[in-house]
Amino acid sequence: MNHTDYLLRNAVIHTMDPQRPRADALAVRGGRIVAIGRENEVAATAPGLPRVDARGCMVMPGLIDVHNHFVWAGRAELYEVNFPPILTLAQVLAAVRAAAAKKVPGEWIVGGIFGSGLLAELTSDARRALDEAGGGRPVMLRDDSHHNRWVSSAALALAGIDAKTADPVNGEIVRDPATGEATGLLKEAASALAEAAVAQSLAADPTLDVEAAAHAVRRLNAYGITGMQEALTTRAVLSAIRALEEQGRLSAWVVGSLPVTEAPLAPGEAGEELLAMRDAFRSRHFRPDAGKIFLDGVPTSRTAAMLEPYLADAAHGCCWRGGVTLSVPQLARVLADCEKRGMPVKIHCAGDAAVRTALDAIDVLRSFNGPGLMHQIAHASFIDPAEVPRFAALNVLADLSPIIWFPCVIVEAIRTTVPDARVDRFWPNRDLLEAGALIAGGSDWPVVPDPDPWLGLQGLVTRRDPTGRFPGALWPEQALPLEAALAAYTINPARALRIEHETGSLEVGKSADFIVLDRHLFDVPVDTLAQTKVIATCFEGRVVHGGLE
Repeated sequence: MNHTDYLLRNAVIHTMDPQRPRADALAVRGGRIVAIGRENEVAATAPGLPRVDARGCMVMPGLIDVHNHFVWAGRAELYEVNFPPILTLAQVLAAVRAAAAKKVPGEWIVGGIFGSGLLAELTSDARRALDEAGGGRPVMLRDDSHHNRWVSSAALALAGIDAKTADPVNGEIVRDPATGEATGLLKEAASALAEAAVAQSLAADPTLDVEAAAHAVRRLNAYGITGMQEALTTRAVLSAIRALEEQGRLSAWVVGSLPVTEAPLAPGEAGEELLAMRDAFRSRHFRPDAGKIFLDGVPTSRTAAMLEPYLADAAHGCCWRGGVTLSVPQLARVLADCEKRGMPVKIHCAGDAAVRTALDAIDVLRSFNGPGLMHQIAHASFIDPAEVPRFAALNVLADLSPIIWFPCVIVEAIRTTVPDARVDRFWPNRDLLEAGALIAGGSDWPVVPDPDPWLGLQGLVTRRDPTGRFPGALWPEQALPLEAALAAYTINPARALRIEHETGSLEVGKSADFIVLDRHLFDVPVDTLAQTKVIATCFEGRVVHGGLE
């Protein structure tokens, strides 16, 4: 079925609309919902439409991923070497060796993702092993935070890095303590040096990014995703999304997040020139109307800003807490400027000290300007209990991403840098919900290799690893009720992204963005939610994945 005028009947519809939470039929005309409710009422309201039988399946709104990098993820899946972040160092080297066998001499090997638990092993000796595995080629691998890179000697040379190269602002070229030579590990902003070398050395074919974006959108549609926030929208990403829209292949609502301060993973992008491009790229389905700020780094490399010290190590000593990139007054000024432009901002805060700084800055902004736009704290995971009520009080969204709110490889890596007692209080999702905060789920794909929201949904409800690979539960008291978890993937992110008039719930006048599922989520054991399959995904009434009869 590829038309956009029909009556969907014999369905169990969970609308996510509190005024009409359940229905058994809906009518679509011109891609919009024109009636919803009981079948006889819907048929009377919208007569003459062809009928489509949902066969008693559960139907709900299309899902919204509040935080991903789908163009980058498409690049990684189509053009790069891929391996999961559970490999040992020897296995990573074997993957590089296999990739090198398919490359011509001198050709870049790019990919990932290696687990951040390997960071301590990436010494100069490891770099030499990487040189051997890559056959002397330039190699750049990303870790599971996507904030750090591991590169070969040839890649260091192409990036212009030697023993005399100064660390960039908010970045570190890790060096051998005995010799001072670069080990090949680049943290935070230093990663951009390698990324720039890759960009200069690879053929600049813009169609590659367009196909990467198309691939990623198809993957997301297959999981039932019909809306998303692209979380670091560079010029290349803007161009890829616009081309996809012009070709009629953008089957999702997309909100872009343009860097408004210098971003460690997007050097040279921020500035007036980029912000002035918004109108030229805005379209029906793409709204480049949000901003992005990195306020700190990540816990695994000890660059997240924490209130309590990290575990002691040789490089940082006993009392290292990391730091923020902007002070409270600096951040408040940037946010005020963004509000004048009508841009809510997604603020990367991986540590609890960064969360406090962000909330303090928003508090200052509110004291001067009164109620304003809903800004977001991304990766709202380490949060001091005193800050939890401030999310609702200051109208701040808790962006829950990536999907690591249960035991997993990234959580285990964090335990090597952050005391267990603090990691055991990771992701206070239930506390945020009960304090009245708006919460929304995101994948941060490709930081996690699979953007599957059903894994995230089960994890929100159980706090246990849906794959079964890691035992136990992570702070099980913070598990969410299923209805709240569904809201975190539907109406909540729609409100945060200012697209709730289009999508997020199934109501008359909204876009017919819905999914048909192979199970009734409220009738199955919660430890099977991750096994959910999407029979059909409809965007503006069109079937963009699967099929309806």
